[in-house]
Amino acid sequence: MAFFTISLLNGLSYGLLLFMLSSGLTLIFSMMGVLNFAHASFYMLGAYFGYSVTEWLGFWPALVLAPLMVGGLGVLFERFVLRRVHRFGHVAELLITFGMSYLILEGVQLVWGRSSVDYRVPVALGGPLLTLFDTQFPLYRAFMMGVALLMLAALWLLLTRSRVGLVIQAALTHPGMVEALGHNVPRVFMWVFGGGCALAGLAGVLGGNAFVTEPGMATAVGGIIFVVVVVGGIGSLGGAFLASLLIGLMQTFAVGLNVSVAPILPYMLMVLVLVFRPRGLLGARGD
Repeated sequence: MAFFTISLLNGLSYGLLLFMLSSGLTLIFSMMGVLNFAHASFYMLGAYFGYSVTEWLGFWPALVLAPLMVGGLGVLFERFVLRRVHRFGHVAELLITFGMSYLILEGVQLVWGRSSVDYRVPVALGGPLLTLFDTQFPLYRAFMMGVALLMLAALWLLLTRSRVGLVIQAALTHPGMVEALGHNVPRVFMWVFGGGCALAGLAGVLGGNAFVTEPGMATAVGGIIFVVVVVGGIGSLGGAFLASLLIGLMQTFAVGLNVSVAPILPYMLMVLVLVFRPRGLLGARGD
């Protein structure tokens, strides 16, 4: 019973962290049609920015400032780099974001070094939330879960219940009409891209001290993010949420039970989904 309960909570916390990561990628693709290969690198930047700001000002300012810093870099990248290649099609966009991921990796290694940094969980959130038969569930993971759920609620309200969300969705389907109403569509997409990067940065701030902040962290999660997006349905925020929880629980229980194929289970799931439901669990985009 203790194993099941703790594994369930760990799986949910890991799944919600994956959702924080994949939500930004899903948002960018659903609104702009851009599959951002550098998304995991922005997650890594969030962790390193969170570490540095925590060293100077503490964790709570870092929780706000680091995602804003990552989002600002995303805005600059879209405005001065990605927008220039947008007219050349998706292949050019993939290549430019792929190259950006390597530039971020090299920059991180130049500034913070090639080894991991001592990015720790804040003292106020240290210790266990509950203990079952000598097995503990950390308070910090519960905090991560709460932030992820608040982020989900905020995204839903923004996209469905606000004027900004209506403009963003209208710009996707009827850009000419939105331009005629006086809105700058390229600027809207620039802020969407920056917002998606900021969500990845938020995941980095929270995940960097829960796991390990080191230069290989983007590579470690990069593949899983795309699995989540494909399984959930490319462009579907609800699908990304469902797939994140499913993959988080699957991997956590598989590791707890010492299943030898645990690392490849998400990829096996992706293959099955592509075979039997190519548009994903809640795929929203047309064929």
